[in-house]
Amino acid sequence: MRQNAVLLTILFALIVTLSSVTYTFLQFYKLNKNQHNSNIFTKYSVITQIYRQHMQKNTSSVLLEANLAVYDLYPVTGEVEINRVFEAGTILKQEGFKTASNVFMLSKQQVVQQRTVQDIRATMLKSMGKIYFFIESWKGRLLLEDAKLKPYTPYNLLVAYITITGMIIISYILILIRIHPLRRLRARIKQYGKGDMTVSFRVKGYDEIALLANELENTRLNINELMESRTLFLRNIMHELKTPIAKGRITTEMVENPKHKARFKSIFLRLESLINEFALIEEVTTGFKDTELSDYRIVDLIDGAIDLAMIEHDPVTVDVNPGRKIKADFKLFSTAIKNMIDNAMKYSPDKKIRICTHDREIWFESRGEKLLHPISFYVEPFTKEHPARDSFGLGLYLVDAILKVHDMVLAYEHEDGVNRFIFEPLHVNNNFTRSKR
Repeated sequence: MRQNAVLLTILFALIVTLSSVTYTFLQFYKLNKNQHNSNIFTKYSVITQIYRQHMQKNTSSVLLEANLAVYDLYPVTGEVEINRVFEAGTILKQEGFKTASNVFMLSKQQVVQQRTVQDIRATMLKSMGKIYFFIESWKGRLLLEDAKLKPYTPYNLLVAYITITGMIIISYILILIRIHPLRRLRARIKQYGKGDMTVSFRVKGYDEIALLANELENTRLNINELMESRTLFLRNIMHELKTPIAKGRITTEMVENPKHKARFKSIFLRLESLINEFALIEEVTTGFKDTELSDYRIVDLIDGAIDLAMIEHDPVTVDVNPGRKIKADFKLFSTAIKNMIDNAMKYSPDKKIRICTHDREIWFESRGEKLLHPISFYVEPFTKEHPARDSFGLGLYLVDAILKVHDMVLAYEHEDGVNRFIFEPLHVNNNFTRSKR
């Protein structure tokens, strides 16, 4: 969900906008409809006036129909037709009221005023696309069809609603089109992060996204140039250093003093080891991401590490299931194990190490004092716990770098005088596998 947060936000804004517009137009529709019905319902006053005069004067039906026809009102006759109108009809407005009439009568030389009150109810209906008025009184009922008035049709309002809604949806689509390059840019950045240094971020155009992508492209080119310069520098300096080191080792063999000879040999071996570690670091930090991992038995990786350390198997106790495998680069992972063996040989009083597996972890146990600092302190290059002692050099730094590209981390704990370094997977779905028996 987080990956589509922008799209979801825009979609949410679209839904809120369309809902607001729809609600507003719905209220407009109800208001206009009520106003329209109220306006046309005022015609009932004319109808009731004509109908009241008809009742008071007891005029003929022909005269009543003639008076109503002046206002485009025509009686509906026939029970079938009347029932059809009522069955398909909808009441729009209804109102009941009383009418009063004064009649003066002469009785025995006296004038008598007689007041008559009559109940009349007027109902306006919509049926089959026409407007009808239904008049009810004590004298009878009358259904009238209005040939002039029409039911409310929200045509203009509907056109406005469709136009505004269409513009909003088109705007939403245009926004999606404009931000679509961001998805491609994100995919290219991800590809670049995986080690594809040739991917291009360049985008045609002059909008904000194009400017951002082109700036990223310029940055990519600068980074590539810096990395190429760094790689070239390291390779040249390692090549230049190997020649004098080789000459120094040859010259050391000519030294007659055994003590001086051993010291010089140790110095040149140390320099050669540093050069090789620099080469591995350069390989890990630049080109390893393109390397495919393969399944190897852990015991085979340990044997390769012992061979690299150039020691006998006796100081190394291996307590690992022979069928246990791990996805790794053989050369690099063997080097990481070799550096752990070297540290044990250097700092353990008994010069022994035990290698075992526990769940999904690889443990390296050796006797010794507890480290004074967290493990993060020792994975930095050339760290020293005490000035009088040798530094850890690039050993643990290289181990940490190799483990990172294997989705693992270096952990440490101390228990009962035993230092325990642990190769610990970062994720549950790690590189460990078991061979089928």
